[in-house]
Amino acid sequence: MGTPPLGALLRHHRHAGEPLSCVPVTEGLLNRGFRLSTTRGTYFLKQHLDAPTADRATIARQHRATQRLGALGLPVAPPLADSSGRTVTVVDGHCYALHPWVDGRHRNGAQLSPCGSRRLGTLLGQVHTALALVMSAPGQEDEEPGAVADEDARASADLPDTFRAIGELLRLARAHHPRDSFDALAEHRLRERRRLLAQHAHRRPPPATAAGWVHGDFHPLNLLYRGAEPAAIIDWDRLGLHPRAEEAVRAAAIFFVRPEGELALDKVREYARAYREAAGAGRAELAAAVHRVWWERLNDFWTLRWRYQLLDRRADPQFPAVSALAVWWTREYEAVRDAFTG
Repeated sequence: MGTPPLGALLRHHRHAGEPLSCVPVTEGLLNRGFRLSTTRGTYFLKQHLDAPTADRATIARQHRATQRLGALGLPVAPPLADSSGRTVTVVDGHCYALHPWVDGRHRNGAQLSPCGSRRLGTLLGQVHTALALVMSAPGQEDEEPGAVADEDARASADLPDTFRAIGELLRLARAHHPRDSFDALAEHRLRERRRLLAQHAHRRPPPATAAGWVHGDFHPLNLLYRGAEPAAIIDWDRLGLHPRAEEAVRAAAIFFVRPEGELALDKVREYARAYREAAGAGRAELAAAVHRVWWERLNDFWTLRWRYQLLDRRADPQFPAVSALAVWWTREYEAVRDAFTG
């Protein structure tokens, strides 16, 4: 990972001082981040690389949203404006943004108490209700509020497409050399998933018809804690219009998954009750979201696509729990639904 063009960047941010060190932040899969220390303080320097969200206008919209969320009291880390008042700096065709450095640590569901689980649900509910306010402000909206982003088709995935994907991934897993235990597990899970999908084909959900503004990627690595309190929600790259309750279910499936692929349903229940209250979401909305995200998980093989098609192994550690969760969720479907709606 190369060093960013600090001279050109800091000429735009003269208030930030002279650079002392610039250390890559290793977490994150889609963009690049650096801990930048200068004579004036410490900052988070972000280089936006993920093609769908790396253009200047999209990033600026994310920045305006976080600025307005911060004004409402939400824990965010809005970017710092340069001497011309802009928050996005373009150097050599790449977009950069400078944020205050937030001291904190990530916490997964195993590290959250029942109270902490409720706090997490309340926070996400507050984010969704606040986004509905700030994204209707002048200069923010450029999509219809009832529209559903195309990527939400994943939650009503078409089975022939999924079976073709399974066949291709099976071919790649079997041909992988040198073969290891990961390849054996991948082959087992793919065959297992194909059987489950055939068995439950009649339960495919209909496409979503309504959506609201969501963070888009709410998970432990995008939330910093200071002690027991959330200090900053970061990485708003996927801010967009999606079914709100589905984000709540997806987030819980990441925060509260155990290594063996089960959900800590006691904590999910606390989280979901707090989310419903803060977001004004009904039980039926959560039940529909559970069904759609369950189907999405059955049809999703992103970690295997990264390994076998993109030749990128950074997602490999996530595969065992993610793949086991889809199977466990199918077996415990009613219990999972009841935890989100009870």
